[in-house]
Amino acid sequence: MKRVAVTGLGIVSPSGNDPVEFFDNLTAGRSAIGRLPETLSARLSTRIAGSASFDASAHFSAPKLRMLDRVSQMGLIAAAQALESAGIDLTDEERCRTGVFLGTGMAGATTTDEGYGTLYRDHSDRIKPYSLLMAMSNATAAWIGIEHRLSGPNLTFSTACSSSAVAIGEAWLRIRGGDAPVMLAGGAEAPLALGTLKAWEALKTLATEDRDDPSASCKPFAKNRSGLVLGEGAAFVVLEEWEHAARRGASLHGELVGYGLSTDIAHITRPTIEGQARAIRLALESAAVAPGRIGYINAHGTGTAANDAVETAAIRQVFGASADGIPISSTKSMHGHLLGAAGAVELMAALLAAQTGTIPPTMNLRVPDPECDLDYVPDVARFGQDIELAMTSSFAFGGTNVVLICRKA
Repeated sequence: MKRVAVTGLGIVSPSGNDPVEFFDNLTAGRSAIGRLPETLSARLSTRIAGSASFDASAHFSAPKLRMLDRVSQMGLIAAAQALESAGIDLTDEERCRTGVFLGTGMAGATTTDEGYGTLYRDHSDRIKPYSLLMAMSNATAAWIGIEHRLSGPNLTFSTACSSSAVAIGEAWLRIRGGDAPVMLAGGAEAPLALGTLKAWEALKTLATEDRDDPSASCKPFAKNRSGLVLGEGAAFVVLEEWEHAARRGASLHGELVGYGLSTDIAHITRPTIEGQARAIRLALESAAVAPGRIGYINAHGTGTAANDAVETAAIRQVFGASADGIPISSTKSMHGHLLGAAGAVELMAALLAAQTGTIPPTMNLRVPDPECDLDYVPDVARFGQDIELAMTSSFAFGGTNVVLICRKA
């Protein structure tokens, strides 16, 4: 099996639109969660989210914008940034084998929402001509492939909150098995549309706005946690066969070494300790590393009552006595839950933590929960840490559990 290097990073997120800005904001404990604009929030009970500061008109011409949903706009920019970061110049033959694997949960939600508004609210039949092409789930991956002439496998995975983690894990398998020299993998999500927000609101999983500070509304692992906060954005990594990267003298952001995939079959929204623990074990087995060697965990840590307690128990089940010595954080406390893009965003946080020796904090953890009793790095980052191996977890509605393990370059 071939080794897989991470040679490129790209991101558009509530916490920043390049990897350095993103990680600096995380380590500073700056929350990007805030109130939605009145035009969007007037009919909402939950009026907070993690919005990306992203002006698509600065990147695309007007004719191009008319064909792109916000999810594809952010995805294209993050993907281009990752390829530029990799500094890679592919031959025509390599482009034929290089693919794009993308994860998304809600796909073109903004376009779908606008279309329904036109049809049912406005009683108009004047749907935008490109609505179907903008809203389809594989639009973002297709545009990326077209833009960069990557004619290898182009696949979109939709497994709710683990979508981009699946995309990255499956891309890793392609390179590891010798099927591709390079893969562009990640996720994109733009769920901040009225219809999508109302649907999440109806499910009663969204956090209650903090009365004193809306930016502190997401409280993973805290006793007073009240739910998740939605976010938007996109993140991509360039995965490259190790020898291919070495031959061209590529700068490395790390190495992807493990991928675990399991499925909960008890309930469509209720996580299980066994399912999460199995995904962790499978990732450790594929990486051929003992549990005690993991130096940092970027947790799924949604801030919901069910997930955080189950995730704590799953970590304890796998890591045993060593669980207490592993620093763990949920960066969702600052950027929110990017659903299908969350796995890619949080892998980037794990890679950068290992690369810099800095562990971002779990913000807003001021009221400890006896059921969540691990080292969650509350409120203040830790610097000067020796992190050889970092792990990140993505656990989804529908039951698809994914764990990725990376090594410092």
